[in-house]
Amino acid sequence: MKFSKLYILFVLIMASVSAQERPNIVYIICDDLGYGDVQALNRENGKIPTPQMDKIARAGMTFTDAHSGSSVCTPSRYGVLTGRYAWRSRLQEGVLRGGDEHEPLIADQRLTVPAMLKKEGYHTAAMGKWHLGFNFEDENGEPYVLYEGKKLLNAPIGATVPDGPITRGFESYIGFHHSATMETVIKNNKVIDHMPPIRMLQFLGDHATHYIAEEATKKEPFFLYLALNSPHSPVVPSEEWQGKSGMGAYADFVMETDDVVGRVMKALEENGIAENTLVFFTSDNGCSYPVAKGQKLEKEYGHFPSAQFRGSKSDIWEGGHRVPFIVKWPGKIEANATNDELICLTSLMATCADITGTSIPEEAAEDSYSILPLLTNKRAKSEYEYVVHHSINGKFSIRNRKWKLELTPGSGGWTAPNDKKAREMGLPEIQLYNMKKDERETYNVYAQHPRVVKKLTTELKEIVENGRTTDGKLQANDVPVDIFKVGK
Repeated sequence: MKFSKLYILFVLIMASVSAQERPNIVYIICDDLGYGDVQALNRENGKIPTPQMDKIARAGMTFTDAHSGSSVCTPSRYGVLTGRYAWRSRLQEGVLRGGDEHEPLIADQRLTVPAMLKKEGYHTAAMGKWHLGFNFEDENGEPYVLYEGKKLLNAPIGATVPDGPITRGFESYIGFHHSATMETVIKNNKVIDHMPPIRMLQFLGDHATHYIAEEATKKEPFFLYLALNSPHSPVVPSEEWQGKSGMGAYADFVMETDDVVGRVMKALEENGIAENTLVFFTSDNGCSYPVAKGQKLEKEYGHFPSAQFRGSKSDIWEGGHRVPFIVKWPGKIEANATNDELICLTSLMATCADITGTSIPEEAAEDSYSILPLLTNKRAKSEYEYVVHHSINGKFSIRNRKWKLELTPGSGGWTAPNDKKAREMGLPEIQLYNMKKDERETYNVYAQHPRVVKKLTTELKEIVENGRTTDGKLQANDVPVDIFKVGK
């Protein structure tokens, strides 16, 4: 059968249009940025100027009940990139530590968001903090020992990273492993530089804007995972930003973070691709009050990094895992919209699959629900009937739209009273809060609602035992999971 040149041209044009309709996807995840650090989310008690973050909120949809999978960074990042709660892996508490002894937390056979999008024709790039485990090796494939006593050393320039981001779905990577090794700069699978942490934030901004400019000239869409180092410790605002807030170094660092976010958004505009780019802006967990000097910010400046919520980074309380989450997609998402549906950061994989028409295998994204319906339909309801929270000490909580059950007597983290102190105070081992009436988690009503406690405990057990929260074939967790952790 012969086709006319006009018909062939028509087919090529339609194929090109179809490719162009697939949006670029930019995922900006800050490090330890509190819910209340974004002025758009904390009008009364947010004193740090965040004009660029607020601008995204005015142009997109702000979620007011969004949660990270954990109140600390490694497990939250695992959930973002795999669509699976990290407590299903070997990491049952805390974060990955050290510089030379960790196998990747993401198993090499596990499907990730970038690997899925790569199959759909996306170019995939990661920049910034990884903190999901890898080794540094010499030219003979021998791991470096990076400790001198208790001192953590930089891996030497030229060291290889055989199991880093480019083996987990990303085609390119520039960044560092975690805050204690921030000076060690990695490009793809090689250590290329030793750089002062004070330069890292602007370094990432430079690379992100350059990447956007390059990708804007190409036909294929891209996925950019931009994991900023700020405002996590070390709190190192650039010289230009030091003293700008008048509220201390942390506030300065938040302002500089806001500026870098603005630079990324401006790059999308200037390169003519903002209209076809879906931007997610969020944080991996709540603000670290010890690092931010949160009590001082509250008392002296009236700035509340956790807004009205109890607790902060590390805790099972809301301040530990309720995070800023703002999504912008011109023409698809109504501007200046607010959404109070319950969601979790594990949503990214299912959402991207929904956007690209991809089928997710049953053994992947076990805890990921698409939020695409929420972005495009004001009347849509969240598929997250339950969200499971996890504290730094591995303490569990389960939340539905109304109730939040916490299987621990205290914060589950650093905030007073911690669990040990709570037991000394004679506080009950279980906390139950009505989040519709008491979002500040002030009144523990577990004794008044034994049926609710029983129901939520049963639901949590089933979620753990089933290996998934989504529908599908039951899956196995990587290790046994103890939801009560009585010995902790």
